[in-house]
Amino acid sequence: MKVLIVDDEHLARDRLSRMLATLDGVSVIGEAANGLQAVKLAAELQPELVLMDIRMPGMDGLEAAQHLAGFEEPPAVIFCTAYEEHALEAFDLQAVGYLLKPVRKEKLADALGKSQRVNKAQLVALSEDDTPRRTHISARTRRGVELIPIDQIAFFQADQKYVTVRHGNNETIVDDTLRELEDEFSDRFVRVHRNALVAAAHVIGLDKTADGHFQIRLRDVDVALDVSRRHVAAVRKFVKNL
Repeated sequence: MKVLIVDDEHLARDRLSRMLATLDGVSVIGEAANGLQAVKLAAELQPELVLMDIRMPGMDGLEAAQHLAGFEEPPAVIFCTAYEEHALEAFDLQAVGYLLKPVRKEKLADALGKSQRVNKAQLVALSEDDTPRRTHISARTRRGVELIPIDQIAFFQADQKYVTVRHGNNETIVDDTLRELEDEFSDRFVRVHRNALVAAAHVIGLDKTADGHFQIRLRDVDVALDVSRRHVAAVRKFVKNL
């Protein structure tokens, strides 16, 4: 079994690595100090199992698990943490590994034997009704898995069955639907059209064209997006409050 260890504490990673080295059929193929590194390494190394801390700076273990679950062949995930919270009662410990620190070798070996892919329902249960919000959007590209920081995204735009993310001068296709993105990031993105969400932080103005239509202007973006009649009033109110 190929294992990736993820923990922001170097000593914790070393301890897990030493214990895994004593188990037959297990090999540590990499280590990461946070969720962002974990997702990138997992895409590159294709581990069968990820041992992951939950509370880490930047991207935490719950968000990283969300991204891993979207892989074509997602690895199993075993969470390792020092925090025992009441939400864990909702977790099926016979199905998905959850280990309290300090991790014991016999508990680790048992969890490896029972490990399977973590699913969305279990992630929600683990986060105590507060579904972890992503700091990045993941996309599968020719280069592998690309992680796009939410604060760098200017807009999402749907075209038939695809949703494109505009970030800087780049455009990337993602698997999320506009409805899913709007529900998750309603406080950061504004619906301007049935096919477009724009980042509130990028909005700089609203223009009326010669033919009476409206378009939203975004900072550092060389295209103006149409605003549908249905959304004009709400967008105009938003722009006035900038």
